[in-house]
This record gives sequence, structure tokens and C-alpha cells, in this order.
Amino acid sequence: MPDYQAATDFLANIDTDWAQLIATVGPCTFQTKLTREPYEALMRAVAYQQLHAKAADAILGRMLSLYDQQFPSPQQLLATNFETLRACGFSTKKIESLYGVAAATLTGLVPSRVDAERMTDDALIAQLVSLKGIGRWTVEMMLMFTLARTDVLPADDLGVAEGYMRLKKLASPPKPKKIREIGELWSPYRSIATWYLWHVPKL
Repeated sequence: MPDYQAATDFLANIDTDWAQLIATVGPCTFQTKLTREPYEALMRAVAYQQLHAKAADAILGRMLSLYDQQFPSPQQLLATNFETLRACGFSTKKIESLYGVAAATLTGLVPSRVDAERMTDDALIAQLVSLKGIGRWTVEMMLMFTLARTDVLPADDLGVAEGYMRLKKLASPPKPKKIREIGELWSPYRSIATWYLWHVPKL
């Protein structure tokens, strides 16, 4: 488990609301997948788009069963029939996105982990959002959970906005632009701040 003490100390010093949140939630247990390739991270993120976790887990489980419980290589995925993936539960748009990510991995547009480690957050976002079905939020999830970048703020994430609303007892969630402005105070630990906002207790 990474040591997030410096991050939690920093956030707790922002104001009393943050200090109380961190005291209530406790130590950050944000876990990353340090051996996962960007290709797999993006494929998994596509599966989870606009779905509850349990539904996405089931779809991914059916897909993995096609490949002896191993995550398919780009070549394997591209060789898999559309209807076979449809039977796993993927929508037409998501299957098109999966094929697109697999093809882009083979051309190098989706970088290897080694190459991604050398790229900035902004460079990775700019490069990957050119893929069909891959938006900024999806890339930000990869930056946080796969590349373990600690200063990512997914401002479009509803959970972040609602968490901040509860934290500050606001009447409504702030818009993404406002979240980005407020989030400047959380740098260089915006990923950790995001994790805590996801865990703000519900009223």
C-alpha cells in the first residue's frame, strides 16, 4: 500500500472541513494497478462507462471466459466476432470502442506502459481522446488507477462534484469548471483529494 501521509497532511491543512473529512474517513486506501498496461486499463474503462460496477463486472467476466480468464491481447480481441462480444453484454458503441482501442494499441497510438510513463498527463489525454468512445474522464481514470499519477482531477466526475457539495454543505453540485478552479488548492495531490471526495459520508 502506498504511503499517502504527506498527501493527507496537506489536504487536512486546507481547512476544517477537509480536516474533519480525513479524520472521519481515515487513511487513504487508494489502490493502483502498477502492472496493468494502458491498453487493458482503457478496455476495462470502456466496459464500466455508464454502468453500475456489478453489471460491468459481469460483462467483463463473460468476456474473460472467452480467453481462459486471461485478458485478451489486441490481436485476440480484433479476431473476436462482433456478435460474440455482443453476447457478453457490450453495446454496439462499446464494441466499436474496444476494437478501436485494440487497433490503436497495435499502431502505437495507445502507448505501452513504458512509453506512457514518459508522457505528461496532458499529452496522454490529448493523444487518447482522439479514439472513439474514449473521453477525458476515461483517460483520467487510467492516469489515476493504472499509472498512479497523484495530481489528477476528474472534474467531470459526478461523484467528485457531489462529494464536494456534501463536504461544503452546498445546495447543488458545482459545475466542472468550478471544480477545476477549486481543485487548484488541492494540487499536487488532486488524485488523493478525488478519492476522499468519493468517500464523503452521505447525509
